[in-house]
Amino acid sequence: MFDTDDYELKMTSALEHFEDELKKVRTGRAHPGMLEGIMVEVYGTKLPLNQAANITAPEPQLLQITPFDPSNIAAIAAAIREDQALGFNPSDDGRIVRVPVPPLTEERRHQMVKQASEKVEEARITLRNIRQDALKEAKRKKDAKELSEDDVRRVEKEIDHLMSEYNQKLEVALKNKEKDILTI
Repeated sequence: MFDTDDYELKMTSALEHFEDELKKVRTGRAHPGMLEGIMVEVYGTKLPLNQAANITAPEPQLLQITPFDPSNIAAIAAAIREDQALGFNPSDDGRIVRVPVPPLTEERRHQMVKQASEKVEEARITLRNIRQDALKEAKRKKDAKELSEDDVRRVEKEIDHLMSEYNQKLEVALKNKEKDILTI
């Protein structure tokens, strides 16, 4: 018997990874997830920003970072400024770091949509690789006489059904993000 549950789990984790990647794509509003990839040098080691400070979005166009240790304020501001992809210019008052989120221009919004589309393509490639692994495993089991020809066809149908289901989920997530980005 061939179990497709493992492959469905892999597809689910690929979808979750894609959704996490989409959160990093900027919309016009500030949200703490925008700073997720930032690494800060504190106490001689690099830590993710959310482990060195508390990140909040008190206003739609502002991120506020409160370090757990105020002596790390300069390092946090520098780490945010160094990430050119974000294009943020943080300011600090000695206690907290404020990061104004500039409104997106029309051109920048279209770049963001394009960036989100590239992430969809990466997720689709991952799903196709998972599908191929499942089909190879089914073929290997058929060659080892563990599966019959009918079982292999059933597995192919099941995997193809999962593929179309997850591709639809990707499309829905992309459409929602697109709408979010293009809404002013």
